[in-house]
Amino acid sequence: MSDVNLFGASHRRYNPLTDEWILVSPHRATRPWQGQVEAVPPETRPAYDPKCYLCPGNVRANGEHNPQYTSTFVFDNDFAALLPDAPPTQLDEAGLLRAESEAGICRVVCFSPRHDLTLAQMPVEGIRTVVDVWAGQTTELGAIPWIDHVQIFENRGAQMGASNPHPHGQIWANATLPTIPAAELRAQTRYREEKDHCLLCDYAAIEQRAGDRVVVRNDHWMVLVPFWAVWPFETLLLPAGHVASLPDLTPTQRDALAELLSRLLIRYDHLFEVSFPYSMGWHQAPAHSGPFPQWHLHGHLYPPLLRSATVRKWMVGYELLAQPQRDITAEQAADRLRSLPETR
Repeated sequence: MSDVNLFGASHRRYNPLTDEWILVSPHRATRPWQGQVEAVPPETRPAYDPKCYLCPGNVRANGEHNPQYTSTFVFDNDFAALLPDAPPTQLDEAGLLRAESEAGICRVVCFSPRHDLTLAQMPVEGIRTVVDVWAGQTTELGAIPWIDHVQIFENRGAQMGASNPHPHGQIWANATLPTIPAAELRAQTRYREEKDHCLLCDYAAIEQRAGDRVVVRNDHWMVLVPFWAVWPFETLLLPAGHVASLPDLTPTQRDALAELLSRLLIRYDHLFEVSFPYSMGWHQAPAHSGPFPQWHLHGHLYPPLLRSATVRKWMVGYELLAQPQRDITAEQAADRLRSLPETR
């Protein structure tokens, strides 16, 4: 990598997980910004908000009462995007107009009873409880015969579509494999068939040797800005060993994941000087029709912000019409994140 000049001129980078290319234009990183700039006041919220639909003991929008929960709380989404009793329907006109019903289950995960604590602000032991809930929900929903994919994710902040400021995530369990995990499955399967190796195990080994895109690591996990990153400061979370799904993690690996998430998210808060917006999610092996020895568990974290909490960068123009594009290289982004403290 050191003998290839990719840092001063536009170039394409290949994403082997999705079989797609991204345009990188590092010479644009110094362009002056006269676009959207917003004043972002410090975020202050009470530990309990009597008007919040997600706080303990409160009434939700559908009239249900939350219990007086004292830890992580999971419930079926009151306004679910997927329903378990979707009637079977199908449309196919000459292969051009195609549609079919999709059943599923949607749940909400309140990370803690505290209205004012994001994951970055929670103690490590609280994050560890969230990790256990993610794994438990994957096991429970994945055991349903007609569920084939369990998608765990969090949209943090109103900019990312979060409808309630109480820190929470979501779980959508689909009857079929969604588009992006399906693309990743095809890529990992092809790599395994061609090389008899795991794609992400081999990729992690390259990143360990290079080091310039690694942000933070411990004995069991590594966080890096992927070589093919699209979002300005996106990161990829990889377990050190080959693990297919969250329920497969040992207690030691779960402890290490909670510790690493805390260190990473605190760095992001320092980077943007605010509880930053992001989408984070886990890609794990399909629930059925396996086994899937080629699948390597990983997490994606996508913050949309470009330089600070006040300068916004969304996918528009060329990115919507041609292909993803970014101005700062993955190496530059990783260096910025590494330079930040991981203590509050």
